[in-house]
Amino acid sequence: MSTDTQLRNSPPARETLEIATRRRFLTVLSVGLGTFAAGLVGIPLIGFLIAPVVEKVPRIWRPVGPVEQFKIGTTVEVTFVDASPLPWAGVTARTAAWLRRNSEEEFIAFSVDCTHLGCPVRWLPDAELFLCPCHGGVYYENGKVASGPPPKPLPRYPVRVRDGQVEVLTSPVPITTT
Repeated sequence: MSTDTQLRNSPPARETLEIATRRRFLTVLSVGLGTFAAGLVGIPLIGFLIAPVVEKVPRIWRPVGPVEQFKIGTTVEVTFVDASPLPWAGVTARTAAWLRRNSEEEFIAFSVDCTHLGCPVRWLPDAELFLCPCHGGVYYENGKVASGPPPKPLPRYPVRVRDGQVEVLTSPVPITTT
């Protein structure tokens, strides 16, 4: 093929320049829009991951009943609203604790969640033990581990008596897994 034929078949320099400029523009536009879309998705995701580290968990005193309602030496289940319920939580915002009255002024509140895997424990009044029916965890009446897989005693909530009402300081209770 002669040089003359090659010159006739090749596109003019101006047309090649326009194609290159258009291609560059579309590449920059695609990369820019892709970066913008990734940012729209990524910013809330990063916020979701960082929020538990930055936000302070609320701790709220919740009334669970009048002092006269609880007999000395008994353990009963009390329910209250979680410390940080989500607006759409509904019934699931309610949580519970096992409240034991030791004397006229002394109350102890235990979490209802087993420290093994977070299963709900129940109180067996005849045996005076807390039992996790899922994996066989057993706790004494003071919350210490009696047997089974739980690695730690039942977590406690702070309790106070104010204006004739027993109140529990609510907070999320961490679950330890082994």
